[in-house]
Amino acid sequence: MTTCCEIFASRCKLLRVKTSTRPYHHGNLRQALLRAAETALEARGVQHLSLRELSRELGVSHASPQRHFATKQDLIDALAIMGFERLSSVMARAAEARRQDFNGRLTKAASAYVGFALKYPALFALMFEAKRRPGMLPGLRTALVAAFSHIPKILKEGQEAGKIIAGDPDRLALTIGAALHGLVAMSIEGKVRGVSLKAIVPETVQHVLNGLSTKKT
Repeated sequence: MTTCCEIFASRCKLLRVKTSTRPYHHGNLRQALLRAAETALEARGVQHLSLRELSRELGVSHASPQRHFATKQDLIDALAIMGFERLSSVMARAAEARRQDFNGRLTKAASAYVGFALKYPALFALMFEAKRRPGMLPGLRTALVAAFSHIPKILKEGQEAGKIIAGDPDRLALTIGAALHGLVAMSIEGKVRGVSLKAIVPETVQHVLNGLSTKKT
């Protein structure tokens, strides 16, 4: 005959089994949250990001994410940093194509920038929204500066080779950046039709280089 104590112990054991399906720890929970947040961001937009919903998706307690992201804004900042770090990695690989000439490397870096923006449109928008916010976090500033250091480096090499005019490479890079950013915005808004950006980007870079060239026609 089952005693009251045995029944109580059995119910406690069942309760422990049920609650164990939502553990506090999740291996590398921070990275898991960032991956899930990026997926949700691209699918539903930043306004629908929710730490509680991400916790539910990952099968952890609602309190677990607070060890890494105290607020939704902390999560958004981390996503922006991750985005700029990823962009920097993509740009670095393009900029280090040593076998190509100056024009080729610059075109490849520009294409990498546009390709990133079109592949991760929601993340790209979030990154630049974070860039405009006052009181930028040091980690975000570091990641941003690194991402935008590659094209100025290529331009500086072009100056040293006597191919483009003298001047601050960072300032000259603004011209290319503005053109590329404009292309991305127009493409996302559906204003670029009948031709792919893959074809337009090299033309755009060449037009800018014609303006910066030391050899004026």
